[in-house]
Amino acid sequence: MSQDPIRVVLVGCGGMADTWVTVALDTEGLELVGLVDLDRSQAEKMADKHVLSREVVFDSLAEAVRSTRADAVFDVTVPKAHPIVTLEALDLGCHVLGEKPMAEDIESARKMVSKAAEVDRVYAVLQNYRTRDRLRGLADFTTGGALGELAEAHCEFYIGAHFGGFRDEMAHPLLGDMSIHHFDMARCVTGLSPTAVTCQTWKPKQSWYAGDVSAFAMFEMTGGLMFTYRGSWCSEGRHTTWNGDWRVIGQKGSVTWRDDAPPIAEVIKPDAEPAFITEKDTIEVPDAPGETSGHAYLIPEFVAYLRNGRTGPLSCPCDDNIKSLAMVLGAIRSADEGRQVEMAELLGDLA
Repeated sequence: MSQDPIRVVLVGCGGMADTWVTVALDTEGLELVGLVDLDRSQAEKMADKHVLSREVVFDSLAEAVRSTRADAVFDVTVPKAHPIVTLEALDLGCHVLGEKPMAEDIESARKMVSKAAEVDRVYAVLQNYRTRDRLRGLADFTTGGALGELAEAHCEFYIGAHFGGFRDEMAHPLLGDMSIHHFDMARCVTGLSPTAVTCQTWKPKQSWYAGDVSAFAMFEMTGGLMFTYRGSWCSEGRHTTWNGDWRVIGQKGSVTWRDDAPPIAEVIKPDAEPAFITEKDTIEVPDAPGETSGHAYLIPEFVAYLRNGRTGPLSCPCDDNIKSLAMVLGAIRSADEGRQVEMAELLGDLA
C-alpha cells in the first residue's frame, strides 16, 4: 500500500461541491491540492469556507494539475461538462471520480470509458444510492441465493416534487434526472445487466412540468429476469420514499422493501409439503455492515483503491456504470420512438 497521499484537484465549486470538499478534507490518505471553477470567485469562496489557502485556487484544470502534480480529479461540474472535464483530466494523466450521470449522451460516455482504458487510468462515478446500508443488505440477500434464481424485480416511485428551475422544462424530468438512481439500484439488487427496454411516458393532467413526468418501463435483463419501473414526479399524496418501493421475486420466495423499513422476505420452508399456498418462513433482511454511505463511503473507497494499487472494492467503475446510464437513455429513446430498444444499440461491445 502506498504511504503517499492521493493529491486531488476538484473542478466545479457550486453548491454540490461543498459535500465533496467536506468529505475530502476528512478522508485519510487524500490531500486536496486544487480548486477550479469557470467563475474563479466560486472557487475562492469554497476555499474561504473551508479555511483553505487561496493558493489552492487555479484558473484552469491543466494549470492546477501541472502545478500540484495531482494524481486525481474530482469532477463536480454540471452534466454537460462531465465529458469535457473527465477527458481532459484523463489526458493529463489523472484518475477521475465524477458526479453522475457520466454524460448526457451515450456517445460521450463511451468515449470516456475508452479513454480511461487507453491511458490506463481509473474513472469511477459517485452513484450514491447504491451505497446505502439497507440497499446493500438487500442486494447481499437477493444476489446471495436466498431467493434461489431471481425471476422478477419491480420498483415503484411516486413523489409530487415542486422543484422549479430546469427540471420543470425537461422533456423527461423523471427519467432524465432521477431514474438513474433506481435503475442502478435494480442492477445492484439483481446483479444483472440490461439487454432491452420498452418504455412509455406521459404528462398527467395535474402536472406542473412541461415534459413527460410519469413513466412505465419494462427491462429485459441478462438471465431472462424482467424488471419493471413505474413512477411519477407529480403524484400528490401517499409518496414513496426517494428509494422507492421494491419487490424482488425468485424461485424460492419474494422480498419487499417499503418506506425505507427493513426489507421483509418470505421464503419457502425447506421441508414444506405441497399445498395451494406453500408454507414459508418470514425473514427480516439485515442491513449491510458499515456506518457511512454516499460521498463518505465512495470517496474514501476510491482513495483506498488507488493507494492499494487498484485492488479491493470499487463500487462504480465507468465501464460498469455506463450500463445504468444506458438504461436511462434507452428508456427515453423507447418512449420517444415507440419501440423496444436493445441495449446493444447504445453500448455496442460494452453491452
